Amino acid sequence: MDGKLKITNGQILTPFRIIRNGTIVVTDSKITDVREGGLDLPDAIEIDAKGQYISPGFIDIHVHGGGGYDFMDATVKAFLNIAEIHAKHGTTSMLPTTLTAEKEDLFLTLDTYKQAKKENRNGSEFLGMHLEGPYFNVNQRGAQDPRYIRNPDPAEYKDIMRYGSDIKRWSAAPELPGSIEFARYLRSNGVLVALGHTDATYDEALIGYENGFTLATHFYSCMTGVTRKQAMRYAGTIEAGYLLEGMDVEVIGDGIHCPPPLLKLIYKTKGTDRIALITDAMRAAGMPEGESILGSLRDGLKVIVEDGVAKLPDRSSFAGSVATADRLVRTMVKMADIPLLDAVKMATMTPASILNVFDRKGSLIPGKDADIVIFNDDIQIQMTMVNGRIIYKREG
Repeated sequence: MDGKLKITNGQILTPFRIIRNGTIVVTDSKITDVREGGLDLPDAIEIDAKGQYISPGFIDIHVHGGGGYDFMDATVKAFLNIAEIHAKHGTTSMLPTTLTAEKEDLFLTLDTYKQAKKENRNGSEFLGMHLEGPYFNVNQRGAQDPRYIRNPDPAEYKDIMRYGSDIKRWSAAPELPGSIEFARYLRSNGVLVALGHTDATYDEALIGYENGFTLATHFYSCMTGVTRKQAMRYAGTIEAGYLLEGMDVEVIGDGIHCPPPLLKLIYKTKGTDRIALITDAMRAAGMPEGESILGSLRDGLKVIVEDGVAKLPDRSSFAGSVATADRLVRTMVKMADIPLLDAVKMATMTPASILNVFDRKGSLIPGKDADIVIFNDDIQIQMTMVNGRIIYKREG
C-alpha cells in the first residue's frame, strides 16, 4: 500500500516482551514506528487490533504445498495458490521446497519459481528455493521416491547451481560419498546446507557440521538416533543435533511428527535461538482429510490424510505434514506448554536468522519489512500483511 497505516490497541509480540496496548505504524512497505499507547496520525488508515496479538509474520523455511497444490506441479498457478493458502494461516514468507527428482524436473520447478515470484502479489513472499534431495540415504528415504535418490555428482549439482540462482538451501545426507565436497561447494556459493534423510552416525554428522551442514532437516524424522552394531552403541544424527551447540534444528511442530514430550525436550535442550518451526506441508494442507498425492500430480505418491497427518496407504509410515504455521504455534503453546513469546520467536526471529534475512524480517522493529499478523488467544489468524499490503482479513 502507499501512505501510512497504523495498527492500534494490540498486544505487540517482540522477541523479549509483550507491549500492551501497543501501536505499529507502517509507511509504504516498512515498519516506521512501534510504541506503547496510541499515536495521533490523522491521515493514516487505522486498524483496530481489538486487544489481540500483533506478531511478526511467520517464516516457513520448509514447505512443499497446500490447498491441493505442490511446488513439484511446476505451474505458476500451483506456486501462487500455495502462497495464498499459507498466508491465510499467518505465513508471510517461505522457501518453496522440492522433492527428490530428476535434474530436468528440478530445472522446470526452478523456472516456474522465477515466473511465480514476479506474479506473487496475494500470498506469502518467496525467499528462494529449498532443494530437498536427491542426495539422500535410501535407508532413510521416508516418503521420498527411491527411483531418484543418488549420491552427489559434482557435474550435476554444479550444473543445477549455475541454473538456479534462486537456490538458498539444499538438504542432503552428509555420510554419502562426495557429500563433504558438495557441502563445501554450496557454502562457498552462499547456500544454506542442511542434513536430512540421513543414516549418519554422530561422528559422520560431526564431520558434516564442520564442513557446512549447519541445520538439521525435520529433526527426528528420517534420521538416526542411537544404534547398535555388534553389541556396541553408537550415537546418531539426533544426538549430534543436541550436542553440537551451533547446529540449528527445524521441527515439524504439529504434535504428531514430534509428540509433545519430544517438543518439550527439543525446546529445553536447544533453546529458541536454535529451533525453527516448519510445516513441511504437502498439498493436502488446508484441505479436508482423505486421499491425496505427495509430490507432482504426474508421478507422485498416493497417500491418505487422517489424524492430522499424511500417511502411506498401508499406514506404515507418515508421508508428509498437513500443518500450517498457526497450528505450529498453537501446538507449541497448548500441547507443549511453551510460552507464547518463545513459540512465536521459533516461527519468526529464528528462521529469519537461519536464512540470514533478520536484517529485514522476523521481528517488529522500525526499518524492517511490514510482515505482520494479528491473531487471537486461540492463535486463529485475523489478518495477514506482507510488505505493508493486507492480503488476508478474516471475515466476521
